[in-house]
Amino acid sequence: MTVFPKILLLVAALGLTACKNPDRYGADNPNGAAGGAGSGVSTSGLGDPNNPTSIAYFNQQVGDRVLFAVDQSTLSPEARNILIGQAVWLKTNQDYAIIIEGHADEQGTREYNLALGARRAASVQDFLISNGVAPSRMRTISYGKERPIAICSEESCFAQNRRAVTVLSMGAGS
Repeated sequence: MTVFPKILLLVAALGLTACKNPDRYGADNPNGAAGGAGSGVSTSGLGDPNNPTSIAYFNQQVGDRVLFAVDQSTLSPEARNILIGQAVWLKTNQDYAIIIEGHADEQGTREYNLALGARRAASVQDFLISNGVAPSRMRTISYGKERPIAICSEESCFAQNRRAVTVLSMGAGS
């Protein structure tokens, strides 16, 4: 087997395994939460959206994301309200750890947007810590402009991509 078919097989295999849940970001929801009726988000594997201790409940009822203004990492009053709800939920449901993902729109360089996504994730982390969530339960990651949920060159799409998403996982570190 020559080098090209081996590389092609490797790329194909990596492509198939790269995304375990391509719809995890859900549909656009103006209140910052993913999921809900007509959103296209499956809650299988996430628990019952009516169970206040489930991931589905957190995503849909509390809200798993906050949005930011252009080139900003400052939390808006609406974002603060969502994060207060997240802090309350996280303090009640201590078995969960979180990853805070920072995202940016497609405007600007890759490097600038990675740094902006990191600042957005850090803003959310700092706010949650100041509201009583243990730092040991959190980590942050920036995806910059690499994981848009809306793809178009209009402000309506850009606005949805300027976000921080709180992703839950079982097994909080204490």
